[in-house]
Amino acid sequence: MLNRSRWSCLQAGRILLRLLVSTFLPSGALVFGLDDTIERRRGEKIRARGMYRDPVRSAQSHFVKTGGLRWLSRLLLTPIPWAQRVGALPFLTVLAPSESFRPHYRKRHQPLTRGAVQLLLQLRRWLPDRDLMVVADPSFSAFDFLTRLQSLPRPIPCVSRLRLDARWFQPPPAPGPHRAGRPRLVGARLATLQHALAAQDTAWTKLLVPQWYAAVAREIAYTAGTAIWYPGGFPPLPLAWVLIRDPLGSCAPSALPCTHPRQTAPQILAWFVQRWQVQVTFHEVRAHVGFETQRPCSDLAIARTSPILLGLFALITRLAHGLADGAKLPISGAAWYRKPLPTFADAIALVRQRSWFNLDSFVSSSDTQMLKIPVPLFNRLAEALCGAA
Repeated sequence: MLNRSRWSCLQAGRILLRLLVSTFLPSGALVFGLDDTIERRRGEKIRARGMYRDPVRSAQSHFVKTGGLRWLSRLLLTPIPWAQRVGALPFLTVLAPSESFRPHYRKRHQPLTRGAVQLLLQLRRWLPDRDLMVVADPSFSAFDFLTRLQSLPRPIPCVSRLRLDARWFQPPPAPGPHRAGRPRLVGARLATLQHALAAQDTAWTKLLVPQWYAAVAREIAYTAGTAIWYPGGFPPLPLAWVLIRDPLGSCAPSALPCTHPRQTAPQILAWFVQRWQVQVTFHEVRAHVGFETQRPCSDLAIARTSPILLGLFALITRLAHGLADGAKLPISGAAWYRKPLPTFADAIALVRQRSWFNLDSFVSSSDTQMLKIPVPLFNRLAEALCGAA
């Protein structure tokens, strides 16, 4: 099935996306997450393997590299009723190989942002009548990436994070009646956000964000505005920007650009905090689904295995949603650890339990109380195994 059968991961992702949209968001705008993750792999026969920055072990003070495969994933950001939070459900994942991999196929190296544009164009073809929104990390705050999304007949707005010293300008003035030459593209240059952060006259507004990092409510201060981003050599890009800072000083200031200039600052912040659920999903697939434990070495099997495992996370969440009783899931806990809300571990345990007990593997009559062990003990052991990682 992985290295010989003929089937398309692209079509499988389309079917999974339709299933997720019809279940969680049948109407309204759709918010998608875009991010890449590194699968640590070793092996001389893995030709797509490269050396990348390890986002887990690296920090601002030191840089750590790791060898493996880089995957670019599209995730649907949708509220999960039984979890009472926003979940990131991956439905389409493609391999983004290193530059040393391309000479084997005599192809030019494709940057990560160009592959992301192709995924979003495919997403627009799949959902031509829905309003789409993209939330991405700073790797995708490239000017050519954002301008390509805005140049579509039906643009796809994007919220990301940008450096504080970007070149921003005012709108161009209206041309005079006797002015010759081409009209101006931008107006006067604005002060950088780094200058606005240090200025004493900057007006800050406090806002309580209910779902900050680690799902903890936190009060932040922000200032917002509109500008035109124009690095030169490209068409100018109108933006709405939000500059946030932590009054407690525990988080570094961040600049959040949005390619939809009419969006309000609270809405941009609400979209931005949803991006952190993507990292939660990547952690869960490593802990429960078996990501980074696969061992195929052929190119076709490698290109299929990881997308299947990431898509399995979304499929399990969808199955658990159908099995939830009144938007509630049974929560497994221990004497030393109590969870207020169910997690993905509870969801996969419920799906395993219903799948195992629905199998027609018992040939004894229904009134038999002894198989090899007592039935209550057997059920208790099966429930314990359902919750195993």
